[in-house]
Amino acid sequence: MSPATVICIGMAGSGKTTFMQRLNAHLHSKNTPPYVINLDPAVLKIPYGANIDIRDSIKYKQVMEQYNLGPNGAIVTSLNLFSTKIDQVIKLVEKRSESVNNVIVDTPGQIECFIWSASGSIITEAFASTFPTVIAYIVDTPRNTSPTTFMSNMLYACSILYKTKLPMIIVFNKTDAQDAEFAKEWMKDFETFQIAINKDQDMNSEDGSSYMSSLVNSMSLMLEEFYSTLDVVGVSSYTGAGFDDFMDAIDNKVEEYNEFYKAERERILKKKEEDEKKRQAKQLSSLMKDLKIKNGKTASNDGEVLSDLEDEEEDEYNGEVLRDEDEPQREYTFPEDRNSEINSNTDSDLQSRYQAALEATSKTTSSKTAENIAQYIRR
Repeated sequence: MSPATVICIGMAGSGKTTFMQRLNAHLHSKNTPPYVINLDPAVLKIPYGANIDIRDSIKYKQVMEQYNLGPNGAIVTSLNLFSTKIDQVIKLVEKRSESVNNVIVDTPGQIECFIWSASGSIITEAFASTFPTVIAYIVDTPRNTSPTTFMSNMLYACSILYKTKLPMIIVFNKTDAQDAEFAKEWMKDFETFQIAINKDQDMNSEDGSSYMSSLVNSMSLMLEEFYSTLDVVGVSSYTGAGFDDFMDAIDNKVEEYNEFYKAERERILKKKEEDEKKRQAKQLSSLMKDLKIKNGKTASNDGEVLSDLEDEEEDEYNGEVLRDEDEPQREYTFPEDRNSEINSNTDSDLQSRYQAALEATSKTTSSKTAENIAQYIRR
């Protein structure tokens, strides 16, 4: 059975690295140690042991100096360099697939550097095409008590789901500081969320707040269907509470992946393969047309030269049909071409004319001339 891969994604400061540490410790306590991968090249220390660490092969500071980049540009470049070896990473994970049940992947805190980069898509696709893959979106619960901030986070989660097209779990972290029940209630009941918006509007009676509350209300209605496809759990990376619920949610999402996402991905890959075959066939057909090769025949078939007008009476020239009067006319005829034009009919006619000319010449020749010729020969 393939191990479930959990890609942890979250905003900077959401407690993602601490969540990784607690999840690793929780799985060890269950005697099911995970395979851990760190994809953050800029982190100085990680509070967990990593089986694969991007920092072992990519030196973040050297990338900054060598390519003259800033912090975010160096992170993207480091991920680009690492993604060229992702096939080796997949092979290493496959070798351990019989001994591990879970693969957990930590990503950079600069979420846009991973989600919206080409390397992030390559890495995610590589895992998703090999193992059941789940996205764990980590949310800082205390910072989302405001309805506006909460809606911004949910919109971002929706965009990540649309981008990756993978099962997603919303993880409300830091529940030891702020209980996540209010957020779960907002996601289930639109009226409760609307009451929270009105309350927030009364507390912050600034210009434009009415427009903002109306916008947030409309977006919450739009995201109602989005909420129905998500699994939501509240955890505390500090105390370890809620991680059993998180593992149950992973099991549910793995089943969902195998039932829906895997079939959808196979359909997409099959469609891409068919489109590629059609594209190649179209190119081959265009090439054959350019070479004037039709119906799979070549210029030589069983020793016979094919006519340019085979199977049709019209020539094509630059995509236009030529008429008889449009055909190029020969401006000069060589002697051998004129000789070749003499056939049996013209040959007999020429012979008769020659005979007539000879007889006419003989009649006009004088007897005196004939006698002179005879005397000259007898000498």
